Amino acid sequence: NETVTKALQGTLVELIDLALIGKQAHWSVVGPQFRSIHLELDEIVDLARDQYDRVAERLATIGIAPDGRAETISTTSELAPFPEGFVPATETVQRVTQVMDTIALRMKERIVAVGDDDPVSQDILIGATDELEKAAWMLRSQLTM
Repeated sequence: NETVTKALQGTLVELIDLALIGKQAHWSVVGPQFRSIHLELDEIVDLARDQYDRVAERLATIGIAPDGRAETISTTSELAPFPEGFVPATETVQRVTQVMDTIALRMKERIVAVGDDDPVSQDILIGATDELEKAAWMLRSQLTM
């Protein structure tokens, strides 16, 4: 089913890009709350890696070769790139949570598109969206007072 394939492949690309963005943010965050945000970004990277592996394995299970090549990520991901250099903690949190919110919104659209065509793939998308939204809330809460 082309709809399921597009939904899973699009999710794979965005989650791989999130892992890359998260790692860059982890390396370049500076300022107040550095340590807690630095550590939490690694948790987000781990989450993205776990979820993109699950999505890739689902693609393979349904007979589609997952495409997580660097070229594919760089040419098909529409996520906002993370800036060069050191980035203040507040801006880091805002940028990373914006990326996560964008992915979650797109995943909700994919959940609807997949519908009853493939309930297993839909369940994977639902679970990944739940984890992503929770992680974004936790990161965003670092700056809430």
